[in-house]
Amino acid sequence: MNKRILAVIAVLLLALPFTAVFAQEGTLVDVIAGSADHTVLAAAVEAAGLTETLATGEFTVFAPTDAAFTAALEALGLAAEDLLASTDLLTSVLTYHVVAGTVTSDMVASGQVPTVNGASLTVSVSDAGVMVDQANVVAVDLMASNGVVHVVDSVLLTLNVDAAAVSGDIAAAGSSTVFPLAERLLADFVAEGYAGSMIIDSIGSGGGLERFCVEAASDIANSSRAIRDSEVEACAALATPRTPIEVRVGTDALAVVVSAENDFATDVTLAELALIFGSAANWSDVRAEWPAEPIQRFIPGTDSGTFDYFVEAVFEDDSAPILAMDPTTSEDDNVLVQGVQGSPFAVAFFGYAYYAENADTLKALSVEGIEPNAANVDAATYPLARPLFMYTDAGIVAEKPQVGQFLAYALSNVNNVVVEVGYFPAPAADLFAAKVAILKLMLGM
Repeated sequence: MNKRILAVIAVLLLALPFTAVFAQEGTLVDVIAGSADHTVLAAAVEAAGLTETLATGEFTVFAPTDAAFTAALEALGLAAEDLLASTDLLTSVLTYHVVAGTVTSDMVASGQVPTVNGASLTVSVSDAGVMVDQANVVAVDLMASNGVVHVVDSVLLTLNVDAAAVSGDIAAAGSSTVFPLAERLLADFVAEGYAGSMIIDSIGSGGGLERFCVEAASDIANSSRAIRDSEVEACAALATPRTPIEVRVGTDALAVVVSAENDFATDVTLAELALIFGSAANWSDVRAEWPAEPIQRFIPGTDSGTFDYFVEAVFEDDSAPILAMDPTTSEDDNVLVQGVQGSPFAVAFFGYAYYAENADTLKALSVEGIEPNAANVDAATYPLARPLFMYTDAGIVAEKPQVGQFLAYALSNVNNVVVEVGYFPAPAADLFAAKVAILKLMLGM
């Protein structure tokens, strides 16, 4: 690590309200036990039977504070005693925080670092500091006789899956927005050895949830909106009832796009979007300075979660205005892309990934002056950002372990590919909650 990074870290640490006092002598176990802010971690190490290991081997430990454990447990609806009593879950969690050997701050660099768990941590070093997965490193180089402790502000979790050991069929269906992300994760799963057969159908969020909750014909429902109460009730009414388990896999910035040949529209308000996709006949009906040319509308089909989300955000759940203008609809977002590419007076909305893939021929409009980009999505300021989900059920995972294994693989690897596909990472707390939910299913908890 260079001096600039070390200086930045020093400044950050001085600015943080961090009060842990470590013994900084004795073994790793002694160092952790000597901190008033790591009582949960100390208890967890003992409950998992890792005390002797961490007192004798040489390791680097990324140590979550009590506040980090409290936040994680609150998000999951678990008490500390529930975690401490779940030995398998606890061991999986703790060993992902441990790296073999002594890795001090001057040795840290961006990249993948294998853990005792068997999976690898993603370390990111920047001018803003050091991150391990989605956790910030807030204190460094707390030396022990057999290693070093670095303090992190979030609990880390992975789901270690050997793709080559997984077989059996998996059926997924749903959102066209989630489709490219699911397709990429499947391609990587296959490349790492998955020997089974998985089919992913792009039929819209509504169609996917109907196949999952009404027809019971799929194992995973992909959705670009949260499941509705009526769909949960339909799942419960099946001959073999299903209880949908929500898995947050990312965030989409729904893109409003025009052709790159459009030389007049760059930014719109939500009120103007209601006109563009509603009552306005010509572009000049939206703004007088825009051309008196008919608006050519291309929108996702009504079974699409993208359609539902846009109608909710722009038309307050009333789909009548947008459908009254007889837009061209399709469940295939590539059809919408082609429609906009064909005219400077066309407009569409769809998942950001389809815009990113065609950015040379399309132009994404700012909404309320805010561009659809990673910084604005992370800051929750872009008005049309939305969560992306996969849904499954405990009974499905029990009957078909490969479903849980694929979801485990997806959650452990999604942040490595989500930006490349064209979307944005889910909030760390949501991703952590999804990982624990799937891990509990796989362990039969």
